[in-house]
Amino acid sequence: MTGAANKYPTRSGNKISTPDLNRAAAPTRRFRSRIRAWFPLRPLDILSYRICDELSGLLIFLMLVFSPWALGTTEAWSIQIMNRAGYALAVLLLIKWFIREVKGFPALRWDECSSRVRGADEPYSPTRNSVARILAAITLLLLAYCLMAALNAGATYHPETKWFEYHHYISWLPHSFDSQRSWFYFWMYLGLAGIFWAVQDWLCGMTTTEERSVRTQADNASAPSTGVLPARLRALLWLLCLNGAVLGVEGIIQRAAGSDNLLFLVHPHVNPEGVTQFGPYAYRSNAAQYFNLLWPVCLAFWWRLQRNGGLRNRAQPTLLLCAAIMAACPFIASSRGSALTAATMIILAVAYLAFSSLPGFERRPSESQHGGKTISLLTLFFSVALGLGWYFGWDTLAPRMEQLGEGFDGREAMYAAARPMAADYPWLGTGPGTFATAFQFYRFSNATYWPEQLHNDWLETRITFGWIGMALALAALACVFLRRLVPGQIRAGRRFIFLGWLALIGCLVQAIFDFPLQIHSILLLFLVISAILFNVSGRRPHR
Repeated sequence: MTGAANKYPTRSGNKISTPDLNRAAAPTRRFRSRIRAWFPLRPLDILSYRICDELSGLLIFLMLVFSPWALGTTEAWSIQIMNRAGYALAVLLLIKWFIREVKGFPALRWDECSSRVRGADEPYSPTRNSVARILAAITLLLLAYCLMAALNAGATYHPETKWFEYHHYISWLPHSFDSQRSWFYFWMYLGLAGIFWAVQDWLCGMTTTEERSVRTQADNASAPSTGVLPARLRALLWLLCLNGAVLGVEGIIQRAAGSDNLLFLVHPHVNPEGVTQFGPYAYRSNAAQYFNLLWPVCLAFWWRLQRNGGLRNRAQPTLLLCAAIMAACPFIASSRGSALTAATMIILAVAYLAFSSLPGFERRPSESQHGGKTISLLTLFFSVALGLGWYFGWDTLAPRMEQLGEGFDGREAMYAAARPMAADYPWLGTGPGTFATAFQFYRFSNATYWPEQLHNDWLETRITFGWIGMALALAALACVFLRRLVPGQIRAGRRFIFLGWLALIGCLVQAIFDFPLQIHSILLLFLVISAILFNVSGRRPHR
């Protein structure tokens, strides 16, 4: 099997060659050689790897389509379906990792040789794998934190009888005041962790066509490099953009028709009026937050395509229209906070991209002739997005904007009642998912509103996870940000990186006065965008 394995080019120093991967020092290589002697690579392993890789891609695509359409994945049944799909992705990932790392299958991957095939002349950077290992360790710590809280529960709440069943627990370890909810959140986070790492790993893989191209360039030192995004990343972005645009059109039609049913099919018990809903989401703000996460990524994809192919690519108007439809949805949904966030993000995105198109900005000379047309298209995007938002949503949004102060005052009353919870359990929190259970003890009176979510994800996370759990989550986000500074990633460009982070930061800003990260479909999209940003770099190659 040695001869079969060596036909795949791998990295050695600054060149693509055929020996082993040389990723570690000599003692590590000797240890791996012994392990691989116990687990030899066989032809069936290669076939199994290919099958698992293809199944992973298919499952990822199905999940991304299913998630928003399944009523935003806000029901227990849809969350359980997504959990099981996440576990399946995790199993497929473990099988691929075992074949690749333990058995030694040298699968070609963009994180191994993207800089080589794109014309860079940079040495292999071990920092890239170090950041990934740190993020993997943080992921395991977060899951262990949730698991310990569920196992070390101080109480179990029975909502049907409104009765607490108390247990002995160790107070200096992570604990929970509602074991049932903490177990539910543990299984959900376990599935989401599997999804994140499966998406990250799948995006780094190459298609058969790309593998042939890499082998050709490895044999031909003068082969031209390209800046085109990998096929898998392009396919994933196309799916997100088209699915989001169709979702937005359905929501606009549903709002214009005045329907009180989600997707014209389901009448929700919460927010039963059509004006409080949008598309498949019973809470219009959640729908607006989903679109605010998605349209900047769509605009970034459009920018990348026009940067690579000029303005002649017929697919670009489709992407720009998709981005405009989704950018208009927060206004049409009449969510006040999301509309303000969307307006700010649109202005920042258009201003930055337009400035990037002006003469004198660092740009390839071949693009100078397209600067004026690019600015015109950005102006068209700005006009269409705000025009659609005004035409379909201003009549509903304008009266609500006049009551903006009252809305924030009402939420501030909830925050005032909840802040003592954070003060009472500062380090370890009350347990994942236990905010609604514990909040009943902090109500000023029976007339005090008892929310399921706090409408402030930052404060709710601090209450349920404590400073320790919240620090772990922020450290994971920091790893995603720092990975872009490491050479050797997929070259996506600084504008792509900027718009991707604009989407994430916009969601985090909305989390100050709402609960986007408590909704499975929004959190899933947040993690998928994070996985994309974890694999791309905006750094210009050194020549």
